[in-house]
Amino acid sequence: MTEAIIRRIDDSIAWITLNRPGSLNALNREMLQMLSSVLDDIREQDAVRAVVLTGAGDKAFSAGADIKYLSQASPLEVLDMARLAVSVNNKIETLGKVVVAAINGYALGGGLELAESCMLRVAVEQAKLGHPEVRIGAVAGWGGTTRLPRLVGKGFAAEMLLTGKHITAQEALRRGLVNAVVEPQVLYAETERLVGEILACSPVAVRLTWEALHRGMNVSLEESALLGADHFGLAASTEDFREGANAFLEKKKPSFKGK
Repeated sequence: MTEAIIRRIDDSIAWITLNRPGSLNALNREMLQMLSSVLDDIREQDAVRAVVLTGAGDKAFSAGADIKYLSQASPLEVLDMARLAVSVNNKIETLGKVVVAAINGYALGGGLELAESCMLRVAVEQAKLGHPEVRIGAVAGWGGTTRLPRLVGKGFAAEMLLTGKHITAQEALRRGLVNAVVEPQVLYAETERLVGEILACSPVAVRLTWEALHRGMNVSLEESALLGADHFGLAASTEDFREGANAFLEKKKPSFKGK
């Protein structure tokens, strides 16, 4: 039986692939449960510093929730699946590691909500992104109504969510929904290059910056700024900070130890 989620670890990067290409990687309960378990395992692996989430095949990252299942499920079963999906997306967002979505095609509905929970997103030129839920009488209830406005602003988020329209990768780039748009043949190389830039920095500083960024989005401006100051102070107590400062002054490349 083909695994619905494929995981491999290459050095300090975990690659997670949604693996139902025949269904455009549509998300069902099995996939969400497996993804939840994989994330729990990766969270505990200190050697893994970054995660890349992508879809199998060349057509879709994920076309969203499995509509065939949802059309036959009871309202309570739909609610249960939505809460499972929300839990998975929260795990991605709070993993404590940089998570990048490599969007290799359609990212729609629940698939886009998975990508929205990642810290960064790289899309192929041909990708289409959207929240078509309202077009089938549904709601973007896996986090889309929460995260999309934070990424693109309330006005454009409302336009996407209320019309259900798809947007191109270039439009997503202009709106800040993705960080880069690349040709399909270099998607994974460019994603790895972006991750590599992050991993070349101090592991401690990256972790503290990630935490300040994530937690700072949910508090007032003043509290967020103070949180950043506190984390700056913490970073200054590390060996990495002394190494980085001395390397800067001596005009050499720092050798970070993550301490």
